[in-house]
Amino acid sequence: MTVDPKEFVEGQTEKGQPVQEVLKTLADELRGLNQQRKDLVKRIDIVKGVIVGLSRILGADLSDDQLEDVFGRKVGRLNHGLTNVCRRILSEAREPLRARDMRDRVLEDYCDLLQPHKQPIASIVTVLNRLVTYGEERIVNIENQRAWVKTGEALVNGE
Repeated sequence: MTVDPKEFVEGQTEKGQPVQEVLKTLADELRGLNQQRKDLVKRIDIVKGVIVGLSRILGADLSDDQLEDVFGRKVGRLNHGLTNVCRRILSEAREPLRARDMRDRVLEDYCDLLQPHKQPIASIVTVLNRLVTYGEERIVNIENQRAWVKTGEALVNGE
């Protein structure tokens, strides 16, 4: 759907639709597209996991070219950015993690990663909240504190 910007000034589109109706339609379309993106990312992650799992179970080593095709990156390239580290830690966690728990786990394995951050917990909270908006994680309440858990994971105490 294309709308001429001049039509917004006049308050009506060429087809006589009120601008508010056009904006609502576009907002609905954007919500739908964002949901499709979340669903696709989830499906892609599942398929990647199945490929890696099957290759491990069957003992079939994937070639570097195959891994690059599957994961879209060169093999051996370490990607230890804070976002990817948080993803990995949450995917391996057996329970929801608070920001301080996440900081402690990051420091255990990647002590230098948080060094440039003036407020490491704030940086971690920012990353975790972004993962929530991507649909990869969700926030739960543990003892009146926010905690994060991978979407679709079983939660402690049925929360």
